[in-house]
Amino acid sequence: MKKIRKGDNVIVITGRDKGKTGTVTGFDESKVIVEGVNIYKKNVKPNPNEGITGGMIDKTMPLPISNIALVDANGKASRVGIKEVDGKKVRFLKTTGATLSA
Repeated sequence: MKKIRKGDNVIVITGRDKGKTGTVTGFDESKVIVEGVNIYKKNVKPNPNEGITGGMIDKTMPLPISNIALVDANGKASRVGIKEVDGKKVRFLKTTGATLSA
């Protein structure tokens, strides 16, 4: 069972975007793509066949999973635990004890 999943609200705990929060939009092996975090400028060549005008675009780059943590109700970083409730494994926040969606 993965402790961080797509759609989770997370906070960046290290790096140049430390303290920013966002939603997980995807995974890339051992890295996570978080919406609105770790944005870089990328130069794009024009391609008239595909209708691309070219120029500079903003691109969201992946972050290592170790650099993010889930956000609890107080807006602070929280570690995630796994426990069994009614025969099913569920994730819970260690700071508040709140259970997350299965």
